[in-house]
Amino acid sequence: MARLCALYTGGKDSCYAMHIAYLQGFDIACLITLRVHGWSSLLFHYPHTWITRLHSRALRIPLLEHEVIGDEYSSLVRILHRARSLCGCRYISSGALLSDYQRLRFTMAAFEAGLDPYTPLWRKDQEDYMRRLVREGFRVLVISVQAYGLPSTLVGKVLDEELVEDIIARSKRYGFNPAFEGGEAETLVLDAPLFRERLVVKGRSVQVGPDHYVYEILDARLIPKNI
Repeated sequence: MARLCALYTGGKDSCYAMHIAYLQGFDIACLITLRVHGWSSLLFHYPHTWITRLHSRALRIPLLEHEVIGDEYSSLVRILHRARSLCGCRYISSGALLSDYQRLRFTMAAFEAGLDPYTPLWRKDQEDYMRRLVREGFRVLVISVQAYGLPSTLVGKVLDEELVEDIIARSKRYGFNPAFEGGEAETLVLDAPLFRERLVVKGRSVQVGPDHYVYEILDARLIPKNI
């Protein structure tokens, strides 16, 4: 069975990409989280990446963490080398959906580290993808919005079928990506089919800029799925 490490942010895309890899028969050897220090990153998810420590426990999959200092691409190559050495991985998954900038750099870093890239969500229908997330049992919390057309009231809500259809309708009206690939919003997975426990969070919505609202997490813990 081919061993794979998953670039993992705690958001919907990286989690779903890892889920598909598991269904395709990969052995998920480890999660990789890179921590950046602000919203300006073009490669990596910023808010609440510390939550991946809880995801690691819920998934029963080891986590490798790396703080990005300086060049983002070099940091990515270093952690991929480490994952290959420590976990014996041959493949690296990412949740790239549509961004050529991200996909090309993930691919180049993978090859430089001696890994093969695996991007199962690449160029998939964005609307269908959002609908499948809900249908397949992913509980996804919206933890930030920063796009015209997405209301601040969306922050702190869990995606359901009605909310997904509203987001799709708004994307057609206002021109943003319905799966938030352009950074229009960020998400956090609370539960997924591979989780052994589910995540419960408490927090509040705060405004951090014009049309930019973030769910500030004040408490997070894992609880059994049957509670």
